[in-house]
Amino acid sequence: MGYSTKTATATISKAIQKSIDYATYRDLVHQLALTNATTGPLQVESLIDYTQLNDKRMHRWDKTIKISDGTKVKLAKLSQKITWLVITESWCGDASPSLPVMNAMAQLNANIDLRIVLRDEHEDLMNLFLTNGSRSIPKLIMLEADNNSVLGEWGPRPSKATAMANDYKDKHGELSAAFKQDLQVWYNKDRGQNIQDDLVKLLPLE
Repeated sequence: MGYSTKTATATISKAIQKSIDYATYRDLVHQLALTNATTGPLQVESLIDYTQLNDKRMHRWDKTIKISDGTKVKLAKLSQKITWLVITESWCGDASPSLPVMNAMAQLNANIDLRIVLRDEHEDLMNLFLTNGSRSIPKLIMLEADNNSVLGEWGPRPSKATAMANDYKDKHGELSAAFKQDLQVWYNKDRGQNIQDDLVKLLPLE
């Protein structure tokens, strides 16, 4: 993917400089929901509706998310300063459970700096981290804080949800609205544990 190139490093560094923290992102999404708007260039009803729905979902997740004891133990072992740079948009359904979990994990270790950028404002960055050639979000890029070198990446879905989506695509060709609704039910039942497990595996623990 060209992580070692000067162009990639410059792109990542530029994105971090323009990134926002989680609290600022939540305020942004909430204000957009209140004013019937969305992030991105397309101000269409469907994306506005998703932004409003995601604002409610993230509010619920922020209040109810529980980080497991196992995750807490692993997070406590992280001594290296890292950045979690997340590419997303307010209308992204998979981001609504994922970002609150990421934030809750980052709150438990000061060595994790969670930063967020919008996909359509950072196309060069998105193009470095495609998923099977697609600009799928959310996408988390784990970086060394001191030099922005890439340690790993995650997204757009946790591993179990990815397997579910791939299986559905194999059988039906594309993801239906009904499947996406079923996926949100799965997220709620899983309570963010699969996301926690995936991200803990990426941590540089030694």
